[in-house]
Amino acid sequence: MIAAFQLLIGILFGAGLTLSGMTDTENIRGFLAPLSGWNPQLLVVMASALTVAIPGFLITQRRQCPLLDGQFPSNTAPVINKQLIVGATLFGLGWGLYGLCPGPAITSIIYGSSDTIIFILAMVFGMFVSVQTIIKTS
Repeated sequence: MIAAFQLLIGILFGAGLTLSGMTDTENIRGFLAPLSGWNPQLLVVMASALTVAIPGFLITQRRQCPLLDGQFPSNTAPVINKQLIVGATLFGLGWGLYGLCPGPAITSIIYGSSDTIIFILAMVFGMFVSVQTIIKTS
């Protein structure tokens, strides 16, 4: 039952990314370049996301446990550390240079672009290196 909900949510998320233009690298680059032909279309996407997310967070804060699980996950990581700064920097560089972040990149596989496939392979390699680094330092 939970797997069916996860699949449905994933399909809905991917459809939303596609319909909103988040899988179009030109939209992203246009939004991230305010001094050269800025494309404000993604402001509507972000405002829509906040309109859904904020009430969701408020409802979640009032609950003792998630709807489909016994407890909320705990966050024991420090607020800001070296790994967070390096990861956020790499995320931002990848997003700005190519125009996709992980969710839209995976959704963009349906277009069959070799650039996107290379981006995803590089992203997966980066995740693997990150996990290996965390394992070695633990």
